[in-house]
Amino acid sequence: MREKARKKKTGICTFTTFLTVLVMAAVVYRFMIIPENNQNSEKESGDSSTPAPRSVEHDFNISISPDKLNSSNAILIRLKDNTVLMQKNSEEKIYPASLTKMMTAIVAIENLHDLNEKIKLTESMFKRLYEANASMAGFQPGEQARAIDLLYGVMLPSGAECCIALADHIAGSEQNFVKLMNQKAKALGMKNTHFENTTGLHNKNHYTTVKDMAVLLSYALQNDTFRETFTTFRHSTPPTNKHPGGITYYSTLYERLGNQSIIDGQILGGKTGYTDEAGLCLASLAKVGKQEYILITAGAEGDNKSEQYNIIDAIKVYNSIGK
Repeated sequence: MREKARKKKTGICTFTTFLTVLVMAAVVYRFMIIPENNQNSEKESGDSSTPAPRSVEHDFNISISPDKLNSSNAILIRLKDNTVLMQKNSEEKIYPASLTKMMTAIVAIENLHDLNEKIKLTESMFKRLYEANASMAGFQPGEQARAIDLLYGVMLPSGAECCIALADHIAGSEQNFVKLMNQKAKALGMKNTHFENTTGLHNKNHYTTVKDMAVLLSYALQNDTFRETFTTFRHSTPPTNKHPGGITYYSTLYERLGNQSIIDGQILGGKTGYTDEAGLCLASLAKVGKQEYILITAGAEGDNKSEQYNIIDAIKVYNSIGK
């Protein structure tokens, strides 16, 4: 009897030990394997073509307070994972001025069949641009230019005539091209954006947010042609029928940046913007340490002839990263 009871007790202990091991294995599986699977599922379900800024990373060190910026609206994003590191009124409606041309450029790039094809700038497109005092790249009525030279003209000197020429060539009119711009904005999830033109000339129905502009720039920088034009500071065209020596133009950002620089890196490229209603704006890409960042600012006081507070803000923000 005693031997039988002892065996029964031993069996119960063995069964209890077996259950304990099973429970411990389940706990380990839950905390080590399941989170990894969840992470993979999130990565696989995400659409890399339409990156959206993630929530603010609170433990990232930025030594400048957003309240100290001259710009009324700002957002700083780490490009590799689209994490927001700093923001100021980032979802408030703004007028984008020439930051609009980033959308004009990427839509044109994605709809051009040949970057070397010749496009004629018609005389009719110039009159209203002159009347609006729009910024120009230097092309003349009747001039024939390669599509790639017009793209550089859009991004570097902010040439309005280049925007209209590309729009007319691709979509038949600026109005039709703007439809493509708004379709692209919708596809990218830019929920608070609406375009009325390709140039950024003021229109009360032409608006966005710095957060939406960050979505746009993050997406566009994945395109090699866009990144090349965005980060170039000087471009020369080949000879044309109106300019036998070609045209050389410079990035408005680099002209206004002057000798200013950031301490632990460099500003790689950018697009400036200004209207009376929009204030001084800037979309820029910088490398600080080993990481790339994009900063969108808008609403700084001043104009194209005053102190460039949009660029001053960019220097401050990039210099504050990790400090």
